[in-house]
Amino acid sequence: MIAIQFRAVKEPIVRDTRDTWQLREDLQKEKELELRLLREIRSNEEKIAQYETDRLHGKEQVLKDTLDELKSEAGLTVVKGHGLILTISPIEEEMLLGKPVGKISPDLLKRLLNELNRYGAQYVSIDDHRVINSTVIRDINNETKIDGYSIQSLPIEIKVIAENQQAAELLYKRMQVSKSAEDFFIDHLRLETAKANKEITIPAYEDSIRIMHMEPVKSAEGGSS
Repeated sequence: MIAIQFRAVKEPIVRDTRDTWQLREDLQKEKELELRLLREIRSNEEKIAQYETDRLHGKEQVLKDTLDELKSEAGLTVVKGHGLILTISPIEEEMLLGKPVGKISPDLLKRLLNELNRYGAQYVSIDDHRVINSTVIRDINNETKIDGYSIQSLPIEIKVIAENQQAAELLYKRMQVSKSAEDFFIDHLRLETAKANKEITIPAYEDSIRIMHMEPVKSAEGGSS
């Protein structure tokens, strides 16, 4: 006990020997460090907020781009591009001989469309009516109609857009040797194919698209959809 007490008495007490000015300088340095740290924290918080905003806007842009792409694929937007213009007109010689003007049958148009699609057509309009996947071409009351629009008035134009100028050139060459012209000639009609000198504009599909055999999924009871 005496040894412990002696050692405790002999060890000096460490005191802060800094004067008032030194303490003030040290305090000022600590405050400056605190302010710098606060500024860094605020800057990082602003960056995080900006990143979050960009991420949300990025999602919105992706959704918008996807919606635009789906609309384009569905035929709900105007499209422009390189392609051909096909003209269906009556044979003048037949008119001079007093024979009736040829009639465009639904089968003729369907075969022509199938051939165009097989040769690389991307977008088609008939008499300024957009052709889409759900387009119906049929005879109604002895009139050929496309989605309910009559196309009996001659001549009519069929506009076709290909993927690019090279594809349009290839499509033109294939249509030059196509048998479609012969099929139309048999029905007293002339089918002429011409290259477009400038970009072709094909209108958007005007009618509403009916979706059949589909219904929204109902959310489970007590859960989310």
